[in-house]
Amino acid sequence: MGTAVSASKIPSVLWGTLIITGTVVGAGMFSLPVVMSGAWFSWSAAMLLLTWLCMLLSGLMFLEASLHYPTGSGFDTLTRDLLGKRWNLINGASIAFVLGILTYAYISASGAILQHTFATLGMPVSARIAGLGFTLLVALFVWLGTAAVSRITLIFLGAKVITFFLLFGGLLGHVKPALLFAAGGEETHYLRYLWMVVPFCLASFGYHGNISGLIGYYQRDGKKVARCLLLGTLAALAIYLVWIVGTMGNIPRADFIAIARRGGNIDALVEALGGLLQNASLSALLTIFSTFAVASSFLGVTLGLFDYLADLLNLDNSATGRLKTTLITFAVPLAAALIWPNGFLLAIGYAGLAATIWAVITPALLAYRARARFPTAQGWRLKGGHFPMVLVLLFAALNIVVSLLSYADLLPVYAR
Repeated sequence: MGTAVSASKIPSVLWGTLIITGTVVGAGMFSLPVVMSGAWFSWSAAMLLLTWLCMLLSGLMFLEASLHYPTGSGFDTLTRDLLGKRWNLINGASIAFVLGILTYAYISASGAILQHTFATLGMPVSARIAGLGFTLLVALFVWLGTAAVSRITLIFLGAKVITFFLLFGGLLGHVKPALLFAAGGEETHYLRYLWMVVPFCLASFGYHGNISGLIGYYQRDGKKVARCLLLGTLAALAIYLVWIVGTMGNIPRADFIAIARRGGNIDALVEALGGLLQNASLSALLTIFSTFAVASSFLGVTLGLFDYLADLLNLDNSATGRLKTTLITFAVPLAAALIWPNGFLLAIGYAGLAATIWAVITPALLAYRARARFPTAQGWRLKGGHFPMVLVLLFAALNIVVSLLSYADLLPVYAR
């Protein structure tokens, strides 16, 4: 009887699915059509599918390892115990770098998209001033605490969902199939540009920080949490595919070169789509959707960075302690965004490289060590033996090699 009552209190899988989808889908999706313009639709869709599979498997591996530890245990606890202090330091540094570089990316993106929004209203404002003002507003919410961020994020998420369905219904209605698929043997020529896409796809499937919370939320029911990860990431994959169909089916491939030359910032893509659609309602929806997408991503990432720094630096939860943490959280990314306001695309790429450590390599190593440490443990376990670990580590190696070749300027770049 006790078990039945306990089980009845476990929330529906729907809520966990929404949490994962909401975390995965954010402002990073605006980088995808730009960086994918060289490889174009078919190859990019294939890489998205491979990335989804590998990132899902890495999340399931982290789930498996986490179930051997008390509820609430996160990357720090698991990595220190299973992989040692040195790897924990490397892993922690990669988390801090990813959250920091994404904070910079969203300050840059918020300035650009707000500048575009104000310009459509006849109110010229520079991207730097717009980004500074919005960052100060976000910093205020983060300082006020998780409850304040949760409430405002819920509003943003609701607006994002509504505008998403209205916008993409309209975008798909304007798609020209001939734009999506190359004629003759051009698809083979496009393949050389595919490797640039890998880090951006990886950065677009980050949700691993939510797994520990979901384990507590679902009372350590590994099967339900795994289902949330599967359905949540599948929904995100579907949204990304619809997004690249909607953008690549409306903007000719050659037009993306001009967008990339402007740093790939969101406002450039919004302007290009708005100009081609010649539809005031769709242009307004695109602006609203992009604004809320940036805002919700910005809040989520900065709160994660705030919590990480507060724990790392032992800063208390008093008003003064939170103020210190807020200043540390925003100071460097804001200064960088004021100096280099058009670094959105570059920042997402760097985030993809650093995320390889904590979101791909570390989960595979944790699962491997956990199986060796707890060989007779009962409970949920990812099937497939060592094959998923090998696949995920090979994907990580591909991402690292591609990123390093890209930074050395040894890969062909289409949109330059």
